[in-house]
Amino acid sequence: MTISDIASKDTSIEEVCERPRAPIGLLAELTYRCPLQCPYCSNPLEINRSDKELSTSEWQNVMRQAADLGILQIHLSGGEPCVRQDLEQILGTAVDVGLYTNLITSGVTLTRERLEGLAKIGLDHVQLSIQDVEPENADFISNYKGGLEKKREVARWVKELGLPLTLNVVVHRHNIENTSAMIDFAVGNGAGRIELAHVQYYAWALKNRAALIPTREQFYRSVKISNEAKERLKGVLVFDVVAHDQYAMRPKPCMGGWGRNLIDISPSGKVMPCQACESIPGIEIDNVRVKALSDIWVNGQAFNMFRGTSWMKEPCRSCERREIDWGGCRCQALSVSGDANATDPACQLSPFHEEFAATAGRESQEPSPPFIYRRMGGPAQHQF
Repeated sequence: MTISDIASKDTSIEEVCERPRAPIGLLAELTYRCPLQCPYCSNPLEINRSDKELSTSEWQNVMRQAADLGILQIHLSGGEPCVRQDLEQILGTAVDVGLYTNLITSGVTLTRERLEGLAKIGLDHVQLSIQDVEPENADFISNYKGGLEKKREVARWVKELGLPLTLNVVVHRHNIENTSAMIDFAVGNGAGRIELAHVQYYAWALKNRAALIPTREQFYRSVKISNEAKERLKGVLVFDVVAHDQYAMRPKPCMGGWGRNLIDISPSGKVMPCQACESIPGIEIDNVRVKALSDIWVNGQAFNMFRGTSWMKEPCRSCERREIDWGGCRCQALSVSGDANATDPACQLSPFHEEFAATAGRESQEPSPPFIYRRMGGPAQHQF
């Protein structure tokens, strides 16, 4: 069944979908299993066991449905996608149906032989995460020994195999002073793009907010360094900087706009507009094991809940930026105000904006509490 078939069932779909008619990308969270225990992980606090994961054939069916829906890009993620022994089969199907494939990995479980095999299948791009450029601090943040050197090795393999490389860094108070060095690391290890993503506070990151949040001064200094490097490295390194919400004046569009550009599928097959949306009261999340992906995209209650602008309250409803930020983050609005329909507190027009920023200011000035590490068997703390 195509998206046109689904849409033809409902004459009001133009008003519901607004635009566009098909998503650009799909984030395929193949598993929540991961050898790293990063305290800012976007995976849920309650992590599914591996026996709940979609099977090889189910993920292959998702790839076919994604192509039929008009999706262009598949981001193979986790957890750590490389712990799936069937990654090659899933990738092969994505390549066969013409999808652009991006492997999002920590790299620590990869071998050169396996990466070469993925490249031969048709992998298009590798996105490699690092925690810091100081080995001991990188180990501390991820609660994993020796990760940085392995990542250097993986970056070298990626370039030897002729694959494009993006370096991904989650920025917080424990590595923000190394922003310049992390940019240099990206250039020195052959990356063509760097994503400097300041922590978004939901899931494990919300649990660790006081341990992660930098000061306003640190944030602005980091942005200045990034902007200067962006000018200096034009034609060498592409920059994608995800700003810090607590020190912003305007919100960012959630996932490019709720139900507009991206689909997230969890390891167990839940199809979601964003990774954290399960926290929203009244949301009805469909599963790709039960419904067609195209049906979920067009008619799913979760995708239509905040799609477009008709759901907005004032001041969002009449704001000139309503079709730029699309209301910002619904989960953040819920967390701060108790109302998922409220103005994102990152916006200066929100009645919660001042306290939202003040909380960050207070927490960032206090000594960092211990990390509560992300793990499947329950949280682990580390005193520093």
